[in-house]
Amino acid sequence: MSGIARRLYRGEVNVDFVGRQKLWYGLSVVLLAISIAGMVIHGLNLGVEFKGGSVFSFKAPVATDIQQVRTTFGDAGAHQIIAQTTRSGWRVTTESLPAEEVTTVQKAVAQKFGVPQNQVTLQVIGASWGGQVANKAIIGLIVFMLAIVLYLTLAFEWKMALSAIVALLHDLVITAGVYAWSGFEVTPATLLGFLTILGYSLYDAVVVFDMIKEVTAKLGTTSKMTYTQAANNALNHTLIRSLNTTLVAILPVAAILFIGTTLFGAGTLKDLSLALFVGMVVGTYSSLCVATPMLVTLKEREPRYQALTRRLAAHGGAATAVKNGRQPVAAGAANGSVSDADKRKKK
Repeated sequence: MSGIARRLYRGEVNVDFVGRQKLWYGLSVVLLAISIAGMVIHGLNLGVEFKGGSVFSFKAPVATDIQQVRTTFGDAGAHQIIAQTTRSGWRVTTESLPAEEVTTVQKAVAQKFGVPQNQVTLQVIGASWGGQVANKAIIGLIVFMLAIVLYLTLAFEWKMALSAIVALLHDLVITAGVYAWSGFEVTPATLLGFLTILGYSLYDAVVVFDMIKEVTAKLGTTSKMTYTQAANNALNHTLIRSLNTTLVAILPVAAILFIGTTLFGAGTLKDLSLALFVGMVVGTYSSLCVATPMLVTLKEREPRYQALTRRLAAHGGAATAVKNGRQPVAAGAANGSVSDADKRKKK
């Protein structure tokens, strides 16, 4: 493993991402199917901010466990119980309770855990505020998607814009599926996380597309690489950059998600960090294994690239162009010219 890591960081590893597009498509279909099944079977665990409810906060002895809390609230008449630990004690969310049931719950908690009844605080939240947040998030998502399509179409081309949008939707659905299967609560912080991963995924895709545009800009009838080979070459040259960016970004998010929530009970940050953690991992995968192969599939249908592929296949160039490692990423390499460095190596 250490040898592979060293070769990867020296840029000596050539992974055939585009050539394995059927594998990536199959894996993505499986992930999407599992995610959609989770949303259909379990649905999203919407937080109290979206559906309304009663939120009780109180301190309890250190030895108190979550099952004791749930049992106490259930015996007092509550049904939809979500118990969470916080730095100051416990936060328990239930369905909207009438005044008499609220008093019953407060008395039961006070008796069970030995706290004064007036220290079992109540916060009643209506669903209208969460609905407004959700509507604004949907509007923001639509505007964001339209802006992406416009920018990528002007800066690159519509086929790159379409590939990027498909990758973004891919990331959103899989992240939502993780929330559905895990039962994590969806809060306004979660929506912020969803919108954040869109920007992260787009950044990764734009870096890859910019390199592909540079490498394939001068592909012509005399080129010694097909569009597929040139795109895969460009993808490998951005591979270490994508992995480094993901690793640096994901370390603090993982610390919040796994360490912060375990030791410090970071409730709101937990909702945000899960979306970021899953989105960053899936976003890196989609930019490498979904967006680029889809772009190549669309581009290889163009007549000039079909003619180039047929010519290289007829002369055996398609098989030898990428033999024994990576090709130079310079534009001249795409046209079949040999760099000075390569000439010195031959000497």
